[in-house]
Amino acid sequence: MNPQHDPLLPEVGWSRRDFAASAALGLAGLFTGGCRSNGWNGTAWKDRNLADLRSALASGTVSEEQLVARCLQRITRLDREGPALHAVIATNPDAMAGARKLSALRKSGRATGPLHGMPVLVKDNIDTADRMPTTGGSLALAGTFASQDAFVVRRLRDAGAVILGKANLSEWANFRSGRSVSGWSATGGQTRNPYALARSPWGSSAGSAAAVAAGYCPVAVGTETNGSIIAPSAACSIVGLKPTVGLVSRSGIIPIAESQDTAGPMARTAADAATLLGILAGIDPKDPATAEAAGHLHTDYTSFLKADSLQGKRIGVARQYFGYHPEVDRLIEGHFRVLRELGAELVDPVEFPNHEAIHEGNFRVMLHEFRRGLAAYFATRDETVRVRSIADLIAFNLAHADRELSVFGQEILLQAEKDPELSEAEHRRLRDRCRDRARNQCIEGVMAQHRLDAFLAPSGAPPTHIDPVNRDHYVGGCTSLPAIAGCPHLTVPAGYVGGLPVGLSFFGARWTEGPLLGFGHAFEQATRARLEPRFLQDVPLPGTA
Repeated sequence: MNPQHDPLLPEVGWSRRDFAASAALGLAGLFTGGCRSNGWNGTAWKDRNLADLRSALASGTVSEEQLVARCLQRITRLDREGPALHAVIATNPDAMAGARKLSALRKSGRATGPLHGMPVLVKDNIDTADRMPTTGGSLALAGTFASQDAFVVRRLRDAGAVILGKANLSEWANFRSGRSVSGWSATGGQTRNPYALARSPWGSSAGSAAAVAAGYCPVAVGTETNGSIIAPSAACSIVGLKPTVGLVSRSGIIPIAESQDTAGPMARTAADAATLLGILAGIDPKDPATAEAAGHLHTDYTSFLKADSLQGKRIGVARQYFGYHPEVDRLIEGHFRVLRELGAELVDPVEFPNHEAIHEGNFRVMLHEFRRGLAAYFATRDETVRVRSIADLIAFNLAHADRELSVFGQEILLQAEKDPELSEAEHRRLRDRCRDRARNQCIEGVMAQHRLDAFLAPSGAPPTHIDPVNRDHYVGGCTSLPAIAGCPHLTVPAGYVGGLPVGLSFFGARWTEGPLLGFGHAFEQATRARLEPRFLQDVPLPGTA
């Protein structure tokens, strides 16, 4: 496909010459422009993590205002201009005021928490009680505002974070059509992959992943029902963690399916993901599922990050998730030596019994929970939100079809509206059967059988082209099993195939986020596989570079 003729990829005149010039100005770094008198420049800070940024803020090398300003400048240069990533729907008009307040607090010796002054993007299906709308990517919610922060946003603010803006997403978190285009929303347009602009960023947390990869902010919050954190994180060569369902509250987040939904951290390193998880996790009376997290919460998930985290651990090689891309298989299998050198014992292969049966009835469960959950969410919004049900939403999309339905349809909304209502007993029966097969028979059952600490698999194939004609065409992945099971799933950068990112997944039993982050950290430190994106229009064909 020639992306210059793709209606989803308007030409922005971004050439190799433009990139070379911008790199010379520091655009290739994490935060750019200004502050050169105190050593704060893009080249020196391009890979800085949260710990480094905390040190810089504490020492006065940079102020909260300067840090937030650099982030906002970078968004302007890369999201609105330059390669036009469209990773951000809205920036926070109060971000600089918040940064000034935090700077004053620091000067008075009253730093507010572990994220004091840190800029964070949140996906635009997460409520913020400020001057940014919460839209889910839909024009039906454009210009409407939540009255309360989501639980996770309140946790971020209490920890001292500056909410930098709202990240773009697949509209309605990619639960509108079975023939959708990942990363597209009517309010935000098409998110592009920073590694190759013509390629998909995958998954509904596309904007969060692309923004972190491109250095708009050190960390972002995404959400997942099935693959929406893992897939874009792998496609954009960052670390993404889908926590155990119930570890992180969903209150104030536009829902799909309560049995699978969760928010989670997205970052460039496992350490930053661990830091952010410690802020997000917590028990929320408004989300009954979080009551199960009692006894499993950790205030500091970075305590699991040790170089010898894999020493003596038994890791099952989930061969059912290999075989769809030979070059991906070779890349992942090439890391087996590293894992063994780190002390892991690989149990190869392990097989999940009756694996395909986990999907039987699951989609019907999701439709039921979506219809009920979306109506409940709409009820939390004020009268400026005119849609109050899926029927209202369908009617709105039809009335605004030139903008809402120009790229793909709303078949899932139509099916959710027409699907026969489940009784509570039938809903529980179907949900519990799917979850039992995925969790008890597959993940936790096989772990017990082989005395495993986790599984590994390729996170997915390299990102394919953004394609408004054929829509998304996934080649393979391993997200469904841990999603349906409600179990944690981590992806870390594993390298590149043809210049395109590939992730390595670790997943396992409920409440094992800490060990999984430790495994990912040990692998990350041993391989240093992640490279900074170069914002190429596309990867060159062999022999044409």
